[in-house]
Amino acid sequence: MTWSPSSWRDKPVRQMPTYPDAAALAAVESRLRTRPPMVFAGEARQLRAELAEVANGNAFLLQGGDCAESFHEFHADQIRDTFRVLLQMAVVLTFGGQRKVVKIGRMGGQFAKPRSADTETIDGVELPSYRGDIINGIDFTEADRTPDPERMYKAYEQSVATVNLLRAFAQGGLADLHQVHGWNLGFIDKTPNAERYQHMADHIDETLSFMSACGINPDNTPQIRETSFYTSHEGLLLPYEEAFTRQDSLTDQWYDTSAHMIWIGDRTRQPDGAHVEFARGIHNPIGLKVGPSTSDEDLIQLINILNPHNEPGRLNLIVRMGAEKIAAHFPRLLRLVKQEGFNVVWSSDPMHGNTIKAGNGYKTRRVDAILSEVKQFFQIHQAEGTHAGGVHFEMTGRNVTECVGGSFDIREADLADRYHTHCDPRLNADQALELAFLLADELKPLRR
Repeated sequence: MTWSPSSWRDKPVRQMPTYPDAAALAAVESRLRTRPPMVFAGEARQLRAELAEVANGNAFLLQGGDCAESFHEFHADQIRDTFRVLLQMAVVLTFGGQRKVVKIGRMGGQFAKPRSADTETIDGVELPSYRGDIINGIDFTEADRTPDPERMYKAYEQSVATVNLLRAFAQGGLADLHQVHGWNLGFIDKTPNAERYQHMADHIDETLSFMSACGINPDNTPQIRETSFYTSHEGLLLPYEEAFTRQDSLTDQWYDTSAHMIWIGDRTRQPDGAHVEFARGIHNPIGLKVGPSTSDEDLIQLINILNPHNEPGRLNLIVRMGAEKIAAHFPRLLRLVKQEGFNVVWSSDPMHGNTIKAGNGYKTRRVDAILSEVKQFFQIHQAEGTHAGGVHFEMTGRNVTECVGGSFDIREADLADRYHTHCDPRLNADQALELAFLLADELKPLRR
């Protein structure tokens, strides 16, 4: 079937806002098509090569970041702190699992969010649902909730700044393994996770000193002082994604240059839908959320559509079942994919299936449920003889109180203290580090 960056417009589309001014929307799309890309085709190809290692069981995928980026909270310190936590998690996994860790941030473009309803009603007033800062505002006013295409341009400008800063962090010294002690954030210094991390960092320092004595140092081994770091987001707002879909001058292939990787969400993965149509034609790595409602037939059809040549590294199946449902639904799908001989990355999203509402009305997640789903994900893979490829989660470097539990023992009564998310609750740095140590413990037996 013929594909073009705009062929999705002929398909049924879900989760798309209704813009009141079609001419204004077209003008913004036209302007965005002339803007420089945020990532390059060669970088996306490199990520595909690294994800092929994950699919073959030789590397592990760490994908994390904000639930939804916002215009209001945009700050270099927040980007730096989230990057540092991801570095911490990666070094814990590398040290414990003795394998390469592929690092992808939910950053530099994660602005659009799917919603369960098009509108919401408060005190008898009905307005469009908040769909992320790239579409409308979070305040419950008619002016804020009306979709505004100019927000796409602001999202682009913020994304460019974020991606450039992440590149500087990854290549400019912050990722140097000699700084492993300095990555710790002050508010978790007194926790058991911090003590365990510092103990591991001491071992890394000893190893680096030994390597230096043997002549291996940052001057001749750049991997010690820098790292590869990729960006990703849900490819939800298709007019925006189309505007940044460019043809690579070296290969003539199409790439979505708004991120190295995009994923299709649980609400937009219809095989005949617009989002699948768009994703099938770009050569970026593609993520696909797999939930309890995913049928055998749909999964096989989606894999064939999105990865028709069965190339490892092209497709990442992101499992989001929930701790109480993963044992009932995931083994069947895992066996199916194994029997069909599909080359895919399997990663666990232990966040979205474990969202609950606390007694005080806050949306939250329990850390013990998140950890339970991850453990079950590994156990099911071990039982089936397949690779648990990675994890996909929502977190922040800020000292937030959005998920209950963890070594700080955040309780429902504490949620109001520092509940800053614009959408779904995120792990804070200490809770994310706790997850990293659990993952490392799961990886240790596999390295033998």
